[in-house]
Amino acid sequence: MIGFIDTAGERLQVECELPWVARLLEEGAAGAIEPARAAGASVTVRVESERRPFETAGWKLLTRGACASRSEVVVENVLTSGFDMRARCVDDRAEFTLRWRPPPRERLVARVMRSRFHLLARAALLQYPVLWWAGVHGRVPVHASACTAGTRTPLIASPSGVGRSTLLAAEIDAGGVSTGDNLAVTDGTTVWGLVEPVRMSGLSGRKMPHGRGEAPLAARAESLAPDALVLMSRGDTHVAQLTECSADDAGRSVVTSTYMAGELRRYWAYAATLSAGTGVGPAHPPVADVAEHLASALPCYSLALGDLRSRNLTELMRDVQVEGAWA
Repeated sequence: MIGFIDTAGERLQVECELPWVARLLEEGAAGAIEPARAAGASVTVRVESERRPFETAGWKLLTRGACASRSEVVVENVLTSGFDMRARCVDDRAEFTLRWRPPPRERLVARVMRSRFHLLARAALLQYPVLWWAGVHGRVPVHASACTAGTRTPLIASPSGVGRSTLLAAEIDAGGVSTGDNLAVTDGTTVWGLVEPVRMSGLSGRKMPHGRGEAPLAARAESLAPDALVLMSRGDTHVAQLTECSADDAGRSVVTSTYMAGELRRYWAYAATLSAGTGVGPAHPPVADVAEHLASALPCYSLALGDLRSRNLTELMRDVQVEGAWA
């Protein structure tokens, strides 16, 4: 299996020698893997059938289970996914090679806790490698989604479980597009989506935690330039309400929702390990700085979700525009 995905502002080339892992990758990419692309990839992920450990004799110990030599890093059982990983930087490319070598516990988890294993394997094979290389290029991960809502393009940030996926689905049904369901990267001006399935209640795909199913995103945009920042909360009324909020509150909410996100819980240590071993990229992504820039550059709003069946985001933002708050 060889395919390409445009994700997080990078072009990812995937090569896989294990058929069962290839099926996992195809599912995790939500139909976005294509057999050929015109231009070269900036990130390569190669899954080998080899079962021997990577050769690391004489390498420097970074931390437990990770060592480095020059611009290469080897991590055993990366993200507790069962895969060993070798990462290296070659000119303007990042190359990741992975081998399935699970310790007994991870082998058992892969069989018994299938949903957890699929999420960890997707992070190790598809998501974290491009998130890290995007960080080398000045983009930071955020737990947010940009979408079109009528004539506007809001960046929507919220903690997990509030209902952003349902909100995005309503805008897509109305003719909009979105960068993704949960994760994106941004340089403070443009937002690039991370390719992943949509997870929400009522979908018939793979069953995931919290009673959710999965499906491909119906209308995906590789990138969008937001013109507003919208912070979501559940609210305590039956009617959705969109009100202005301060830039300080908006920036703080982008940061806190990003660090609370389960999808990124293991990413910070992953990125720090690669930075320590390769000498490339920031030791820690400047999430707070980029969030502050976004909040100071864009009008900021708080959305109390209420009953979204009565009013969608396009209608709410249209009302705000009419009232002159966009001036």
